[in-house]
Amino acid sequence: MTQNKRRIFLIDSLLKENPGYHDVQIPDDENEQKRLLRSLMNVRPPEPASEGFLRIQDEYLQEAGRERGITDFADLRPVTGQGGGNMYLWQGDITTLKVDAIVNAANSGMTGCWQPCHACIDNCIHTFSGIQLRAVCADIMQKQGHEEPTGSAKITPAFNLPCKYVIHTVGPIVQGRLQKKHEEQLASCYRSCLDLAEAHNVKSIAFCCISTGVFMFPNERAAEIAVDTVRNYYEKTDSGMKVVFNVFNDKDWDIYSNIFKGTGGGAE
Repeated sequence: MTQNKRRIFLIDSLLKENPGYHDVQIPDDENEQKRLLRSLMNVRPPEPASEGFLRIQDEYLQEAGRERGITDFADLRPVTGQGGGNMYLWQGDITTLKVDAIVNAANSGMTGCWQPCHACIDNCIHTFSGIQLRAVCADIMQKQGHEEPTGSAKITPAFNLPCKYVIHTVGPIVQGRLQKKHEEQLASCYRSCLDLAEAHNVKSIAFCCISTGVFMFPNERAAEIAVDTVRNYYEKTDSGMKVVFNVFNDKDWDIYSNIFKGTGGGAE
């Protein structure tokens, strides 16, 4: 089955799930079809799906991932002079990184972003992982019985992403002036992810820029806390886990590069 046929099948199946979509027409344009499929996945409740649907969805997402391009952790180079060669800086789409675990900046509900085609990392990870991820997260939260506290984390399979695991952490939301508690909560996010990764024998982990963007944590201070927390983790443990600081835009690349340059390291 071609990607076009898979996409039409998935859209048609999702439309048929909801009687409210009976008058929605599948567009002819490929990009509009992709947006419609992503939108339908973004708003789909965590309900069971048929084996046939999941098989075709998995084939579609895995092929789409190959088309987007996958970066293998083995091809990355460490930041010189940092963390005993265990720290890396990489700019790109974290959903295309083949690493043991990636970190998702989640909200306290922990079931992904429900806003259709939103550009946040939570939306992207759930979109390219597949509908199984929301179902697993919803099951975890139902058993937990309450929202995820700020600074803590949960781990799930990555399904159709090139990584093995997704570690979901809830960062602080900064409204107004940055406070000490926000800094402590952000540091807790990184420690929680590292501890959880270590417990699951993760050898390489990629962190996004937790709490920046819509959560409004100042980028420079967030990067300082991220790097300091990882350094402290190495000092207090004998962990050999490889840590990738993933940035998406040039601004964050420059911030992290300057941090490493200022401490005798360099980003390559």
